[in-house]
Amino acid sequence: MTLDQLRVFLAVAEHLHFTRAAETLYITQPAVSAAIQNLEEEYGIKLFHRIGRHIEITEAGKLLQVEAQKILDQVTLTERGLRELNNLQRGELKLGSSLTIGNYWLPNKIGEFQRRYPSISVNCSLANTEDICVGTATGQFDLGLVEGVVSPSLKSTLEQEIVGSDRLVIVVGKSHPWFERVEISLTELATTDWVMRESGSGTQQRFEEALQNWEIELSQLNIILILNSGEMVKAVVENGVGATAISELMVEKELQLDTLRTVQVIDNRSGYSTIIEICRPFLKLKHRQRFQTRLSKTFESLLTLSAAE
Repeated sequence: MTLDQLRVFLAVAEHLHFTRAAETLYITQPAVSAAIQNLEEEYGIKLFHRIGRHIEITEAGKLLQVEAQKILDQVTLTERGLRELNNLQRGELKLGSSLTIGNYWLPNKIGEFQRRYPSISVNCSLANTEDICVGTATGQFDLGLVEGVVSPSLKSTLEQEIVGSDRLVIVVGKSHPWFERVEISLTELATTDWVMRESGSGTQQRFEEALQNWEIELSQLNIILILNSGEMVKAVVENGVGATAISELMVEKELQLDTLRTVQVIDNRSGYSTIIEICRPFLKLKHRQRFQTRLSKTFESLLTLSAAE
């Protein structure tokens, strides 16, 4: 049973006339007769009674008429849905984002996208960098956004592109000895307590990478707390516990209120005092082989445009 056969059958059932049905469908009368005959032979039933020059629909024909109309109506709705999806009139965009990006950088991008395409549903899941990379690789997300490093095992699966950036800054609270200081030397990093993010965090990955570049072992730092939320880290340090390296985006408000202060790190290993900055890119991830919807491509274009501005 094909959709064309159902369309022919419905035309005949409506007009109760083979020739008029053929004219309506812009096909030949023998083609109409053949379609009806094939249906009847396939299922061993009669759809129409032939009475002289006239036809009447049978009980089997009446059943098929109702069901065939439902089928074709559903096909029409499905075709319309696919067209609307391609025209960005409906659909769901599934994003995965690491916590810093998702809480502080991405909302403006999603807001702009939904202002342009209000009928599109955006589903954004937040997790640490490691989980977002895995989710993007397994098809859980159309696009992933992370500030950490993609593990070597996933680099062949995931395509990555820089779409933004921020800085990690070292901050302390009011009761910390460094609060009144503008800068510290690299050697002083080992003289205070530290509050860190968990190992799968992009923030932690970048800070550990910076320490390696400064020839400092992580084990040299006195880590007293490891937390899985940047907000928790910020709150603990703001209350006077240790120092932390954190996204500048996350502490903008606290820096303005002067409840936290940044401390610049000076590298004087070469005999010259150089201010060190920890810059990190925001990466957009997508699977190299999975089909990419028009929704995904459109949102991706918005991110790329923002990065260029």
